[in-house]
This record gives sequence, structure tokens and C-alpha cells, in this order.
Amino acid sequence: MSNKRIVSGMRPTGKLHLGHYHGVLSNWLKLQEEYECFFFAADWHSLTTEYDNTSAIKGNTRDMVLDWLAFGIDPEKSVIFEQSLVPQHAELNLILSMITPVSWLERNPTYKEMQENLASKDLQTFGFLGYPVLMCADIIVYKAARVPVGHDQLPHLEITREIARRFNFIYQQEVFPEPEALLTETPKVLGLDGRKMSKSYGNAIFLSETAEETRKKLMSMVTDTQRPRRSDPGEPDRCVAFTLHSLYVPEEKRSEIVSSCRGAQIGCVECKKVLAEYVVETLAPLRARRDELAGQPGLVEDILAEGSRKAAEQAAKTMKDVRDAIKL
Repeated sequence: MSNKRIVSGMRPTGKLHLGHYHGVLSNWLKLQEEYECFFFAADWHSLTTEYDNTSAIKGNTRDMVLDWLAFGIDPEKSVIFEQSLVPQHAELNLILSMITPVSWLERNPTYKEMQENLASKDLQTFGFLGYPVLMCADIIVYKAARVPVGHDQLPHLEITREIARRFNFIYQQEVFPEPEALLTETPKVLGLDGRKMSKSYGNAIFLSETAEETRKKLMSMVTDTQRPRRSDPGEPDRCVAFTLHSLYVPEEKRSEIVSSCRGAQIGCVECKKVLAEYVVETLAPLRARRDELAGQPGLVEDILAEGSRKAAEQAAKTMKDVRDAIKL
């Protein structure tokens, strides 16, 4: 494959948790060794739902990028940038919005779902309806060949492909490649209460919190609700905490725990103590690295500025092709 460029971004919602690490960052770490990667903080996308509360976006961006750097995303290997510092995203978004049918946006599977989940917010806005167009611009402004996505995100990528195809058809030029999915396997990371780990649910273990905070949270995690007493046999397959065992505890030790749990030879408290030690041990060097980076004033800002400069250079080349195609 001659074009090995990929683009991926995250909305700056603050410090990241274990779900982000296993769902996104672990894949990014692998991808940056093989592809030409553009990773960006999608701060303009934050405005689609937080347009009336923007005060935290800048701080959240810094916290998020610190987590990226601490966990191995390398500005020497990847272009790390801030969406709002590359104006070509907005320019292409405007042009694409002129050719994108409203019906395509209304059939977006998450449009009504997000409105229902965020019922307390007024999301009857042009920007919220049109966020797939901005997402498309984010990708094709770099003429990316691949986009790392999970199976649940394939409908979003299909809208991007349709818009790129429509632009090429209307203006009779192959300006944009139709980006293909780079399917990534992401383990399901459950939060403390058994729901999907999420900052908004208050059930998350953050990458940057202290070891003691992590231990305390893990000791409160839901286990096997059908095991009311220590003397009752347990079942790891219905234990919420055991989902994290599969990510952090070595297989030999995990097999021992399964046998002991089913034989009522180990209690949930003891089991969660074992889990906590493995989680804390795994995260310790990464957290130390984050503390070190956080102590360097201006580091994140400098990395974002340089990455945004590099991104803008590439985006400007694309926009010249776009302007030539539409004869502006």
C-alpha cells in the first residue's frame, strides 16, 4: 500500500481512563510503528455539545495530550496536533457542507441516540447535525488511506466515504481517496459499577490518578452479585471485577484465582486486592512518566504548536487541490 497515512482524533474531555487506554491508546502505540500517523485533539468537536461551556476545553486538551505522551505516543514518530490550530479543517468543512445532503446527516445512527442521552442539552443546532461533515474534513484533508475504527464506528466512516465520493463526482476529479476502515479490536472495559467505563458515569479509573486512589476504587468494584457470602462458590464469568483480571493479571495467576473462586477458597475482597496490585504495578512507570512530563512548563503547548504546523502544511496542499477542482 503506497499511502500509509492514517488519521485519528479524540475529543478533549479531560484525563483519560483505562477504557481509553485499552480502547484507543494501545492501538495508536502499534499504529505509529507502521503508519504515518496524524493524531489530533478534536477541540472543535467539543463545541458540538459543550458550546455553552467552553472554559474547560483548553485544560482538558493539555491533560489528554499529557496522557498520550506518558503512554508512549511519540511526537518524533507521529504528528500530534490541535484541530483548532489547523484552519484548513474548518475551510474544508464549509465546502463539504455545501454538497452534503441533509438526509445523509439525519440518518446518522448516533444523531438521535446522542440527543436522547444528552437530553439536558439543547442539541438542535446546525453544528451538531453537521458534525459528520467536520469529521469527514478531519480525515480527507490529509488524504488518509486508513482510519482506525471499531465495528460500531463503521457507519460514521461510510458517511465520510460517501462525501468524498460525491465531491469527486461533482467536480470530476479524483481529489480525495475514499478512506478505508482499519478495524481495531478493542476489549470491553467495564467501570466500577458494571457499566461501560465512562467519566460521565463516575465509574472510571483514570490513568493519571494515584496508586492509592486506584486501590480504593478497585476495592469498591462490583463483583459476583450472586455470591452473597464468602463461603459461597463464586463464578468469575459473571464477576465485573474479573473483566479487569483478564487485562492485568497473568494467565497462571488468573487460572489459580478462577479455581479458588469457584471453590470458595478466596473471597472477593482478597481477589480485588490481588487485582489492585497488578493494575497499580502496570501503571506505575507510565504515571511516573506523566508526572515528569507535567513538570515541564510549555511542553504540551510546544508539541501541539509544532505538530499543528506540520499538519497545516499537509492540509494546505490538499486545499490547493480542492480550490483548483472547484475553480475558486
